[in-house]
Amino acid sequence: MGSADFLIEGLVKALDLILSGDSYLWSVVAVSLEVSGSAVLLAAVVGILIALVLSFTDFRGKSIVLAFINAGMGMPPVVAGLFVFLMLVSAGPFGFLKWLFTPQAMIIAQFLLITPIITGVSISAIEAVDSRIKDTAYTLGAKTLDMAVVVVKEAKFGIITAVLAGFGRAIAEVGAIYIAGGNIAFWDAEADTYTSYTRTLTTAIVLETSKGDISTSIALGIIIIGIAIIVNLMTNFFQGRSRHG
Repeated sequence: MGSADFLIEGLVKALDLILSGDSYLWSVVAVSLEVSGSAVLLAAVVGILIALVLSFTDFRGKSIVLAFINAGMGMPPVVAGLFVFLMLVSAGPFGFLKWLFTPQAMIIAQFLLITPIITGVSISAIEAVDSRIKDTAYTLGAKTLDMAVVVVKEAKFGIITAVLAGFGRAIAEVGAIYIAGGNIAFWDAEADTYTSYTRTLTTAIVLETSKGDISTSIALGIIIIGIAIIVNLMTNFFQGRSRHG
């Protein structure tokens, strides 16, 4: 079999897996979206609040906090995964929770990874709001909370972009969730196939490729590329809305 035939056959089988609704494949997709979606939701709440505090207050050590946020935006995923592993392993400080190699551990790992990204991009969006809007609100007697609401409304597209950037990072990363989640799937006797427990799109691609199951790897790759394209299109849309008000 030539290389072209090999690739074509793998692609055809991959498309068949996707269109036939292969239960293992879609269980992996479901876990990926659940873990990354939960992590992004938590990170968005925390990150946006931190961004508002840093944008509207001045305090000693603020520059150090900003430096940590900027450094965290480039945090290697394996470092986040290792930290969660050390915290949740049976001998660690939170070992009693028994969350290691569970979706909860994966959510924590991705939360640590993407919170600095959402925070940093949100700060940029908030600080880009026209100062005249802030001055007008202040002149009209707006208090800090009122001011924050006004600024968030003006910076909403930039903040949405921050959240999308966080989701894009979360759904595509491998190291943190591999270490914290263990890449586990259980055999489902009723469905006669495996069902994902902590196996995601990225970690499953690594495993299936190492096993030589190219068609499943390609199917997973097609899905994650599709998600990435959708996220990028949405990001470009909201960035455009942000620039044009």
